[in-house]
Amino acid sequence: MKISQKSLLTDDIATADAERDGLYSGYKKAVNGFKNLPVENMATAAKVLTQHIKDYAIDPKMQLDKETGLLINFIDDLEKKYSNEVQTLSLGAFVTALKAANEKVRTLTATRTDERMAKAVGALKASRKASDEAYRQLVKFVNAYALIEGDSKYLAFIDYVNTEIVHYKREVIGQKSGSAQPSGTTGGTTSSGSTTGGSSSGGSTGSGTTPPSGGIEG
Repeated sequence: MKISQKSLLTDDIATADAERDGLYSGYKKAVNGFKNLPVENMATAAKVLTQHIKDYAIDPKMQLDKETGLLINFIDDLEKKYSNEVQTLSLGAFVTALKAANEKVRTLTATRTDERMAKAVGALKASRKASDEAYRQLVKFVNAYALIEGDSKYLAFIDYVNTEIVHYKREVIGQKSGSAQPSGTTGGTTSSGSTTGGSSSGGSTGSGTTPPSGGIEG
């Protein structure tokens, strides 16, 4: 059975968005209906609000968050800059309802984003655990082969791994050079041939390269 990856909020967002779009469409029609009214102040107010609608050019088919952002500013204008025109045409109920609907969409989409972020963090932790285990297995096999076949075949690889880990510690994590050698290095040689840990002069310590005690440090 395939488990759906769709957020449980997706349907709620679609419903709230449809409600919001209906209110916005109704507001536009109401404003348009006042333009030819034989009452001068109402007709003038309608023309002002019509131009306001044109200026924002909000399309209900546009990207969800973009529409939400535009409507926040659009409604703010109606509540402040064009409050007299809204009052003249008795459109306050439209503005109040549109604001509530837009806020509902904004809240739902923000919650869904938080939900997705939490899933991403969980996936990252799982990947980190898998990569740590893969590294420990790599060290284990390198140690084994170095002991069986001799260090000389693996010196270059051990040095390369150690160099990469030190680079990661310094450049990515920002660890100071004095502590750049991680506890989870392969325990290989330095460029001069001496070991980074242990007393032997080969590519590994007397017991081979040392696997990390706690995995790769994050």
